[in-house]
Amino acid sequence: MRIFSKLKTSLVPVLGPLGLILAIWYGVSFAAEMNKGIDFPDPLETANRLLELLRGSSLHDASIYRHISASLLRWFKGFAIAVGGGVLLGLGAGWWRLMYMNVAPLLRILQLIPGLAWIPVALLLYGIGEEATIFILAITAFTPIAISTMDGVRQVDTGYIRAARMLGTGRRAMFMHVLLPAALPSMLTGLRIGLGNGWRVLLAAEMVVGTGTGLGFSIIEARWTLDYTAAFALIGVIAVLGLVFERIFFTSLEQRTIRAWSSGKDWTHD
Repeated sequence: MRIFSKLKTSLVPVLGPLGLILAIWYGVSFAAEMNKGIDFPDPLETANRLLELLRGSSLHDASIYRHISASLLRWFKGFAIAVGGGVLLGLGAGWWRLMYMNVAPLLRILQLIPGLAWIPVALLLYGIGEEATIFILAITAFTPIAISTMDGVRQVDTGYIRAARMLGTGRRAMFMHVLLPAALPSMLTGLRIGLGNGWRVLLAAEMVVGTGTGLGFSIIEARWTLDYTAAFALIGVIAVLGLVFERIFFTSLEQRTIRAWSSGKDWTHD
């Protein structure tokens, strides 16, 4: 009974939403076919097409694995640029008041600009191709990372800073042992948001900018070849990959880090 209870506790949160999605999907597919005569792919047809692709069936002159690896590589490159720039700028703006006064308003403005709005800028700077896609991803992920890092540093309880100074803590030790640990939960939240935003805008950019490979490129190409079942299969792949990186991996890392650093204490103040 205990094993059954554990299985029920772990499976219901997963199977419940999945079952609801499948039921809605089947309902939409049936309604579209009955009312409009549209051959709307249902979950079973999509699953069979996905198996074909996973077994090596070609998709726009490349395998599905080639498209997945191309998208993931662009994601990694753009996100790495965003992390490097966002964390450094956020730490600096959070620590130095004058820098904060000049940088914070700019970051707040950039946060309001949708990622795809940068497409004209990317095309003018880099033309059509890989570099433009990475630029759009990087600047989209950069803003939440920089803002969360900056706010995390500025929300550090001044009591910890005063106590460290009374103990004769130098600037480097202050940064490593007081400032960074206290700001880390906020930084990780920004990284997770930037990761998800970057993934979504990458796929949209692949559709618009044109890369020749990638999941976004494959979906938009499926429209021209009328291979909508493959497009649905790729949407499923996108959802799974995003879930693995953003929720299962990154959220778990964020929670473990917060527990390790804070030990149950609230590092921020009103």
